[in-house]
Amino acid sequence: MNEIKTIGIVGAGAMGRGIAQIAAQAGLEVLLFDVNAQAVAAARENLQQMWSKLAGKGKISDELAAASLERVTPCSQLQDMSRADLVVEAIVERLDVKRELFQQLEAIVAPSCILASNTSSLSITAIAAGCKQPGRVAGYHFFNPVPLMKVVEIIDGLRTEPEVGDALMTLARRMGHTPVRAKDMPGFIVNHAGRGMNIEGLRLAQEAVAPFYQVDAIMREQAGFRMGPFELLDLTALDVSHPVMESIYHQFYDEPRFRPSPITAVRFAGGLLGRKTGEGFYRYPEGKQQVPQAPAVPELAPGLRVWVAPYHSVGHKRASALLRDLGVGVIATDTPPSDALIVVTPYGEDTSSVVGKHQLDGERTVALDTFFGLEKGKRRVVMCSPATLPQWRDAAHALFASDGTAVSVIDDSAGFVGQRMVASIVNVACDIAQQTIASPEDIGLAVSLGLGYPMGGPLSMGDTLGAAHVLEILRAMYKVTGDSRYRASLWLQRRVQLGLPLSASPACVAR
Repeated sequence: MNEIKTIGIVGAGAMGRGIAQIAAQAGLEVLLFDVNAQAVAAARENLQQMWSKLAGKGKISDELAAASLERVTPCSQLQDMSRADLVVEAIVERLDVKRELFQQLEAIVAPSCILASNTSSLSITAIAAGCKQPGRVAGYHFFNPVPLMKVVEIIDGLRTEPEVGDALMTLARRMGHTPVRAKDMPGFIVNHAGRGMNIEGLRLAQEAVAPFYQVDAIMREQAGFRMGPFELLDLTALDVSHPVMESIYHQFYDEPRFRPSPITAVRFAGGLLGRKTGEGFYRYPEGKQQVPQAPAVPELAPGLRVWVAPYHSVGHKRASALLRDLGVGVIATDTPPSDALIVVTPYGEDTSSVVGKHQLDGERTVALDTFFGLEKGKRRVVMCSPATLPQWRDAAHALFASDGTAVSVIDDSAGFVGQRMVASIVNVACDIAQQTIASPEDIGLAVSLGLGYPMGGPLSMGDTLGAAHVLEILRAMYKVTGDSRYRASLWLQRRVQLGLPLSASPACVAR
């Protein structure tokens, strides 16, 4: 295809401005149009201020700032797109409106001009269905703020010509972004993969396992994520996130893994959208997040005796090593003494299941999450059953916090908090790979850059933490809850059975 030198952008909002900024800085001529002429003028003024600020900080030269602004041409009518090599629409997220726009553009632009949509959730194939040349229509999904979020999804519709996607990949690299390629499926890569975090976090809250702020703290300080699910939902805002959750759920024909929560529906209806409204899952007086104070650590009673259940070899080994570091000897008997704190270390099970299966004293039993390791400084999680008495809960809290490490005490949950959320995240990514929506490499790039997930993205995360353990957690959660949202992906099952990494493409592909 011809080299893209002139890019038209329809829609002068935050996304359109961001795309215009990186395109102009890369030397492209930018034609900027919006049905609201004032929005175009405001966007150009915003760009001028942005480039002046970047030049003032020494991040770009004064010459590049001036030249970039010069390359942005405000357009007063859609007809001005006639000389564009590529037109990117960044308008309202409605299929009928996007279809109508592309039909209008086809009558204006050259036959070789690429038409791209910045949609985050609509089908590229459906958008292209109204075009005479559907082969030149593709998805070009950037993330907000565009200049800082260095990844862009290139989506091939069923009729998109391969060279169209290739040209967009080349252009993305020229603009300083990392391109990833995806099939036209609901949520593409990033919004699809993000279901594991948000949906499972909401399910935890719905089950009253832990307060919002504790779930976020566990995901940051135990599992190693940059943000927890509720901080992320407040940042993106529920007027954006909730409709996307509903859209992806229905587009996958009510797939249980993507089932939305009434928690966001009620908050969306009530206008508690997040940071931009001053209140969401957190309150934001004067724009600053207000986090509830965690409960105080109880006093550690002298002479506490502890028995660690031997039912899970990895968990038993890690818990016993921690107790030795804390100066507590583990009682080495087959059954727990009648005066000892009982500590179980399940992967995927809840405390109640372990107590019932092994006929333990539920009043003295707590569960300790050992999946992420227990080193000093990494948040630890203690889980109670409905039978656990407060004095034993407090004894466990005091004990596992005795070296100054933060401890979250939660109510019973299959898979604690971190286990079930990470297992869900890995499982969803495995299914994206199984459906060949994107390659394992592109899944890792898209999710690590687009969502900021640790360990190189969800598939590498599963490899790092142990794919067999992730599968063990999912199977235990499925058994405890009976919820098909926890059924394990075939990608995960087969790679565990064969001893292959989750992040590796299959060696054999049917032809």
